[in-house]
Amino acid sequence: MPPKGPDKRAKPSRAIRRLVIWYRRNAAVTSLVDSATSAASSAANTAGNVAGTATSVAGNMANTVLQPLVFDPLRRLQRGLGGPGEDTPINDSDRLWVAVDGMGGDHAPGPILEGCLRAVELLPLRVRFVAETALLQAAVTAMGLQDELNEAVARGLIELVASGPSVGMNEEATVVRKKRDASINKAMDLVKQGEATAVYSAGNSGAVMAAAIFRLGRLKSIDRPAIGALFPTKDTEQQVLVLDVGANMDCKPAYLHQWALLGHIYSRDVLQVAQPRIGLVNIGEEECKGNELCLRTYPLLAEEERFNFAGNCEGRDILSGQFDVVVCDGFTGNVLLKFLESVGSVLLDVIKEELPRGRRGKVGSAFLINNLRRIKKRLDHAEHGGALLLGVDGVCVIGHGSSKALSVLSALRLAHSAASHGVMANLHALSETGSPAEPVACD
Repeated sequence: MPPKGPDKRAKPSRAIRRLVIWYRRNAAVTSLVDSATSAASSAANTAGNVAGTATSVAGNMANTVLQPLVFDPLRRLQRGLGGPGEDTPINDSDRLWVAVDGMGGDHAPGPILEGCLRAVELLPLRVRFVAETALLQAAVTAMGLQDELNEAVARGLIELVASGPSVGMNEEATVVRKKRDASINKAMDLVKQGEATAVYSAGNSGAVMAAAIFRLGRLKSIDRPAIGALFPTKDTEQQVLVLDVGANMDCKPAYLHQWALLGHIYSRDVLQVAQPRIGLVNIGEEECKGNELCLRTYPLLAEEERFNFAGNCEGRDILSGQFDVVVCDGFTGNVLLKFLESVGSVLLDVIKEELPRGRRGKVGSAFLINNLRRIKKRLDHAEHGGALLLGVDGVCVIGHGSSKALSVLSALRLAHSAASHGVMANLHALSETGSPAEPVACD
């Protein structure tokens, strides 16, 4: 009988052996990974055949230390709200009332209410939620929010206000005159009557603007209100305010001049920019370039001594951090807004698809979780939630029509910020004196 040869075992690949050695030499990492094994097992089932096979092999060779690394970090991030300081205890005496149009939006009222329930737990505010009673109750039951809603009502954090038939997303803006008891009108009335410091709606933007003008009125020196959206820049600590992003398609130079004044005050008082740099969106930096609107607006801004005009702002400069406020007509601004939202979504999808590819990608993505969280907060339009309607006599925030809980929370954070910084007092001073007042000190 021939002698038995040496026992030959299949050797794992060199890459896997190196990973095993690396993990065994890093006790802290190994401990962290071992504690997450159960969570990784379920994630591995959805990672695809290739990822599942790699996980199985690596787990057998390294006592399952690689299993927790096979997951999609961005998918996990999107389940929660995140953000620093959201666990800080809130003093009920510091809470501000915000009126919410519960029937505004493609998915209203359920997701709007869900966002409000999260907001009152994380932000120093109370919500007067205006909605049709029957539709609201049906949504609450369907989403299983009854207990949470009852608790918030009992604590005085949410107050339900009944409304009549709401304004549809596809209806003409002028319908707000006929539907006097619509949720958007009642929400505006709460601000007008002093029962709320700000109003939020994710409904028909034209109807929201019309209701704000009819119910709240324009500031004296402002001909046309503008929607201002905050865009991220390459500087993590800076945002740029873009006016207008959709309220006025055809504009006069005087409108852009007025919006520059509004943006100056908001950037100074709310965003805490000492000397906001104002820019005019144009196709070139030179004074002689642009269409008729830009050519006629440039001298108005350049001669203005009440703010710091930094010149024309090309499209590539909007997110550069060189400007704090940029003004343009609503058509151009809306194109910029929608394009930015699309770019953010595409980049997030690319990162989510490409980062976990291959063994090194799966390993690296686990250790980049905090970086990915920050990337998502800077690029995801849902993290910004809404835009300010500047030029009306009250703090008004317009949300995305597709807003869900996270967007509502972000928009309410914006509304609270604007209402708590004395911005309306300074805007009133501007309308009465014709010049930006010194910032009002706020406690």
